[in-house]
Amino acid sequence: MRMMVCIMCGFLALVAAHTAHAQTKFAGKQQCAKPDPNYTVPVTNQANHAMALSGLKCTWSQGDIGGDRLKDEEDTFTSDMSGNTSRDRGYGVGSVVNGDKYFLRFDGTTLLKGKALVSGQCTWMFTGGTGKLKDIKGKGTCKGACNADGTSSWDIEGTYQLSTAAKST
Repeated sequence: MRMMVCIMCGFLALVAAHTAHAQTKFAGKQQCAKPDPNYTVPVTNQANHAMALSGLKCTWSQGDIGGDRLKDEEDTFTSDMSGNTSRDRGYGVGSVVNGDKYFLRFDGTTLLKGKALVSGQCTWMFTGGTGKLKDIKGKGTCKGACNADGTSSWDIEGTYQLSTAAKST
């Protein structure tokens, strides 16, 4: 009986180890074009208050997920700009070189000087994907610097996990 209990415990430990999802560290760099489209509407309740809806196209210069190099990302976001701060919220759809896509959402803050964007930071979370990235989970942070021409550069880091089935394909 003891032998059977030991065998069962060993088997359960192997199954648990096989199905566990290991966190993988992530770090990458993006270069983004000027927001396009970029619709801004003033809010007349106070000076320097506006709402914006923007699109952003970015290219990854560094980073990979599951061994596949990151390629590009398109973000769509809203911004509530008041004074020298913007509170941003949006969604991103990105791809890796094999064509699989990942989906994410983000919340952040952008600092402004006058009407010019200076820098930003955010938190993000994967919400799904396609192919090998279908069940991706993870989260992280981003920090960016904005240029006078409207372009920006971002450092993104965090952790992610892929399903066991996706890792073996």
